[in-house]
Amino acid sequence: MLAGLYRQCPKVGFLCVNGSHHMAQRCLSLWSMKKEPDLELALSRNHRWIVNNQIKNIILRCPDQVAPVEFLQKKFKSLSAQGNALNWLKKYPCCFEVFKENDQFICGLTKQMKFLVEEEESVKDMQEPVFAERLAKLLMMSRNQKLNVLKIHELKRNFGFPDDYLLRIVPKYSDMFRVVNHTGRRSSMEIELTHWNPDFAISAVEKSSSKNGSRPCFSCSLPPTWVKSLERFHEFNSSRYISPYADTGPLVEGSVEMEKRTVALVHELLSLTLWKRVSISKLCHFRREFCLPCNLNVLLLKHPGIFYVSNKYQIYTVLLREGYSGSELVEKDPLVVVKDKYGELMQQGLHEYNRRHYLMNLEKKKMKNKDLTVASLRQKVNCNVTSVKDDAQRGNLGGIFDPEERKQFYKLLFGDESK
Repeated sequence: MLAGLYRQCPKVGFLCVNGSHHMAQRCLSLWSMKKEPDLELALSRNHRWIVNNQIKNIILRCPDQVAPVEFLQKKFKSLSAQGNALNWLKKYPCCFEVFKENDQFICGLTKQMKFLVEEEESVKDMQEPVFAERLAKLLMMSRNQKLNVLKIHELKRNFGFPDDYLLRIVPKYSDMFRVVNHTGRRSSMEIELTHWNPDFAISAVEKSSSKNGSRPCFSCSLPPTWVKSLERFHEFNSSRYISPYADTGPLVEGSVEMEKRTVALVHELLSLTLWKRVSISKLCHFRREFCLPCNLNVLLLKHPGIFYVSNKYQIYTVLLREGYSGSELVEKDPLVVVKDKYGELMQQGLHEYNRRHYLMNLEKKKMKNKDLTVASLRQKVNCNVTSVKDDAQRGNLGGIFDPEERKQFYKLLFGDESK
């Protein structure tokens, strides 16, 4: 996959397909920007949520909406999760219920999670017209107004499409879409646009410029200290904006106009996503359909004022800078609002888990200290008893027969003031 996506390295030449893993890592490290804490936080915040959301979807697809933990363990690698599945699930008691049945652990959803699942489905029902518009926009930006179903499946969660969008949305909007399959193979199934809606062919940049009463142009989110980057941005932005919905026929590959159109297309794609970001590897799956360049990563790095490229979790991701204010989204899709509630519930369960384990460890520490104290006291008592025996053998009848020493002896032995 790396060879297909990152074929040319701007500093060390070409990335050898059969080269070592370390060489690949060295090349890849050149293809990220200076880390920005706020945007890195935006990426890390949802990582655990993404894993739990995938576990939730697996459980919902299982009979009676419960799944054996052993089955989930087998799925862990594909979920980009590590460690023991049972330990992971127990960290989120507000999200998952784990119980034992027939000598095996079973996992289901809690009442709070089931309530949020219902709320999410309700939002998806209301958002169907929005999903239809997003799908139409994707098809309108493609070269032949058609896209492979399996490729759309790769990005469906980024755009908020439901799992059954092919059955829920496409037939309902048959005036805009149709499913075609010329070979009969499942991998060849495509969705084709049957009606071009000019109202949809307006990009986010053009909408924003129309509101401000200015010509269409990109916005820049760089600090004033980035002097050279700002100069390059203003020079790039001074030329005419080319809509991603415009015909690419007259454009020459490698020209400034083609670069302008590619930047506009990636900008529009990111603006259509829920979190204003997408994996570069998934984006490159559409290289032919969207006429993207082979060195897309290099192109994105040339425009740090518009895009932010990160390699968080060793996954190269591009974010739309203007979509964020600090680490928060500027505008939240209704579906994102519901998904944020999942995150809050997950965080609540994680807090309870951590608090419970903190108290357990504190109790263990107290018990350990108590055991050490008792052992120390016993050692002192044994020393005193030995001393008394020695005194008795020498004919010295003091020690415990003395009232004051007897009082100290019982206090030391029992913590009592017995006389």
